[in-house]
Amino acid sequence: MKIFDYYIFIDFSENLIGYNIISNEKMFELLPKISRFRHYLTSKKRKFYLKNINKTCKREKIKSYFLKFKIKKLYKNADIYVEILEFVKKNNNCIIFISVDNRQYNAFRKLVGFVDGEKIIVKKESELKKGTPEYQVSLVLDNLLNIERKNTK
Repeated sequence: MKIFDYYIFIDFSENLIGYNIISNEKMFELLPKISRFRHYLTSKKRKFYLKNINKTCKREKIKSYFLKFKIKKLYKNADIYVEILEFVKKNNNCIIFISVDNRQYNAFRKLVGFVDGEKIIVKKESELKKGTPEYQVSLVLDNLLNIERKNTK
């Protein structure tokens, strides 16, 4: 298993885009707190599930584990990409793992190539293996996007 200095997760939910960045150390501190998280679409009682996840996030201060965390309207995706690329450029001596939504993978992969292509691994969200730390932490963003989407309706 390859050890990364930072992990970046980018995801979409209808009209929202979000990202989070977490260091290797914080990621493994966070994992026990999110062991019950699952993909939103797989839950049977979605409204109840999101309510419980929201309580867990507040109680455990889940967002505090991330170096950066943002959710914006989808039309501001360029802002999100710029922030991520700035982070990557600033940390050019680090090995970085990036998970991006399948629909945005090709475009984002090309953007990362302009900054650095050697120390950055970009994976499609669908390539994350269920049960891995990367998959589990990606669920945090997925669930927070769905909570935000439900709150704005």
